[in-house]
Amino acid sequence: MFDILVYLFETYHQPDACPEPSVLARKLSAAGFDQEDISAALGWLSGLERLARDESRPAGAGSLRLYCAAELAKLPVSCRGFLAFLENAGAIDAMVREMIIESAMVLPERAVTLSRLKIIVLMVMWRRDQAIDTLLLEELLAEENDPPSMH
Repeated sequence: MFDILVYLFETYHQPDACPEPSVLARKLSAAGFDQEDISAALGWLSGLERLARDESRPAGAGSLRLYCAAELAKLPVSCRGFLAFLENAGAIDAMVREMIIESAMVLPERAVTLSRLKIIVLMVMWRRDQAIDTLLLEELLAEENDPPSMH
C-alpha cells in the first residue's frame, strides 16, 4: 500500500490531478500493483479525504499533545518525536498533526514504523496541497531500513 501512496505523490503532483477512484484503480492495476494493495490504498485515501473535510480538530497554538494508550502503542517514540520535530519546526500545525495521527491509527499494523509515518506525513501534506520544503521532502522520501512491522 505504501508503494502506491508514494507512486501517487510522484505521479500526481497535485491531489486534484488524481483521477476518480475507479479510474485510479485501473491505472494502478495497469502499473502493476496488486489488487489487495490497491484496495487498501484507495480505502486509506478515502479516509484521508474524510479527515480533510473535517476541520473540527483542535488546532491550539502552543498546546500540549498527550497521547492515549492506544496511540502510545501504535506510534513508537521515534514517530512521536518526529511529529514533535515537524510541529516545532513549523512544517505542520496541530490540525495537520492530528490528521497524521488519525491516519496512522487506522493502519492494521500493531506499531507504525518511522518510514511509514513519513509517507503518511507526505500524503497528508499532499492531500492538503501544502507546500513541502525540499529538505523535508528528501527526508520524507528517504529510504530507511525499518525493522519488520509486527502484525
